[in-house]
Amino acid sequence: MHRKQSLTQSQSKASIASERSIPRSATEQNIRTICALEAKNLRDRSRLERLGDAIAVQAGKPWCIVAHCIWFGVWIAANAIKPFDPFPYPFLTTAVSLESIFLVLFLLMSQNRSNRQAEERAHLDLQINLLSEDENTKMLRMLQVLCAHHGLDMARDPEVEKLAGQVDAADVVAEIQKHTVKPA
Repeated sequence: MHRKQSLTQSQSKASIASERSIPRSATEQNIRTICALEAKNLRDRSRLERLGDAIAVQAGKPWCIVAHCIWFGVWIAANAIKPFDPFPYPFLTTAVSLESIFLVLFLLMSQNRSNRQAEERAHLDLQINLLSEDENTKMLRMLQVLCAHHGLDMARDPEVEKLAGQVDAADVVAEIQKHTVKPA
């Protein structure tokens, strides 16, 4: 009896585990796809990009500010006791300047990678929006046909007629450009 109960529990756990691996909806499948793309982007980073991201993340944390305050305080205190870099601390200035240059370069590298990812996401969003627009247009046309078949006035609504027309992305871009205020 105990063995039978144990077998049933393990079968139940196995079925729950397999249910978790099978997406329950299109939304869950989309989420899994996007997460897989994000994971692939993170895996495909070069060593230098990984280093730049790690430095950028750490440089933005409070401990980094505290460490710099301690470093500067110790430097100034040590120079007050036994001067090795007299005021205005030219060696400290040089070290901080070099650190700043490299930090900015790592931050820019990390930002460039983030911008590339954002552009990819924006392109994906645009493609999905264009597909959705086509789907919505087709559904409106099907609804117009159904309304016409049943003799409903909505089939001849001018606003629905306009919405059921095909949208050309180039026309939308041209319209946006026409109304965009250009800097002087």
